[in-house]
Amino acid sequence: MQKSLDRKIAAIHADPSGCREFILADAKDADMAFGIGAPGLSPERHDGELRYKTLAEYREQIRQVIRQGIVDIVLMSTSTSDVLTLQEGLFEGSHVTPATRANDATDVHLPRGGVIHQASARPFRSALIDHMQCGHVDCAPTERSRGSNLGLYSLTFNNDIDRDLDTLHRYNEFREEAERKGFRHFMEVFDPNIAGCVSPDLVPKFINDLIARTLAGVAYAGRPVFLKIVYHGPQAMEELVRYDPHLVVGILGGGAGTTYDAFKLLGEARKYGARAALFGRKINSAENQLAFIEFLRLIADEVLTPEEAVRAYHGVLEKLGVKPHRSLEDDMVLQTNVMSYGGTGAVAVPAAIQSEPATATMQVEQPVAKPTATATPAKPAAPAPKTPERPNFAKMSPAERLAYHRERLKKSLG
Repeated sequence: MQKSLDRKIAAIHADPSGCREFILADAKDADMAFGIGAPGLSPERHDGELRYKTLAEYREQIRQVIRQGIVDIVLMSTSTSDVLTLQEGLFEGSHVTPATRANDATDVHLPRGGVIHQASARPFRSALIDHMQCGHVDCAPTERSRGSNLGLYSLTFNNDIDRDLDTLHRYNEFREEAERKGFRHFMEVFDPNIAGCVSPDLVPKFINDLIARTLAGVAYAGRPVFLKIVYHGPQAMEELVRYDPHLVVGILGGGAGTTYDAFKLLGEARKYGARAALFGRKINSAENQLAFIEFLRLIADEVLTPEEAVRAYHGVLEKLGVKPHRSLEDDMVLQTNVMSYGGTGAVAVPAAIQSEPATATMQVEQPVAKPTATATPAKPAAPAPKTPERPNFAKMSPAERLAYHRERLKKSLG
């Protein structure tokens, strides 16, 4: 089956200014940064103590996201990809592309009590391309397509000649090896992790210039498939996209925040030229990850506005009996300051919007209760209605997906 990522990338390059395709990824590689806490807190209390979910629970969530089939990419650690991609073959027959974190520089080393991430980032790579592709060193040519063949490579620049040159040298080495082994990558550029090394008002320009400069010396065969950067607001996004329309720019989700933070970030970044978004902690901390992802897709496909999506998401939680982390009113507060050219602090959605009831409903899978034993014969149950088969989004055009979602929402919203 053709991967939706490949189809969308081809469509974007064929018509950079007119294409409305949008790439959505779930970043489930947090174990490369946080360790034990990567899966997030368990929703259940254990003897009055809050505990973290286990790695097994984390991987089960990833399986559900893959089976849901709404995202285009699932980003994992190499160890998780080894289990889900190579051993279980979950991506076979799916339009979802497996991806792995290809490096883990010191600014993402975040153990409890750790301080390494506070120093200027130094390049480091624990993942091997061969391990990502086939699960062992020295893959045979025929084995390289078995596993993950797309990696995330991160760069952090701190305006330091020694550190930044070392970062670039390591990236050159990675790209050379990747090209020889037919391994694709997308490039993540973090903001400086050292305060004061660049004037705050110049950070967006600093990042844009470094992206353009770094890739100027890279031929097409070695260039990243797309970018992953902090969203610095409309002006910075438009500048980068206008500079080179074939730079497929994606944004990273950042911290959890409110639901409106996540939905508005996606909507605004798309509006000003982004063509990809990778959400990790925002998805992982959601009350219902699958519903949250579906609303991200509806915003990305321009079916719902971020405001409509927040209200509808709360409607889904209400229908499922899931207690939201915040009230609808509190969840409609925008905490970020990069949604406008002015960047003037936190913004709340107008009261007229906040007061509208959350009445939207969606079909979300729920566990089926097992029948209890009974002394008397049970009456034959009426045949259960057939669950409508999920359409193949990978083969649908943007217009077809839009029509599908509109019709589905019309039925659920009335």
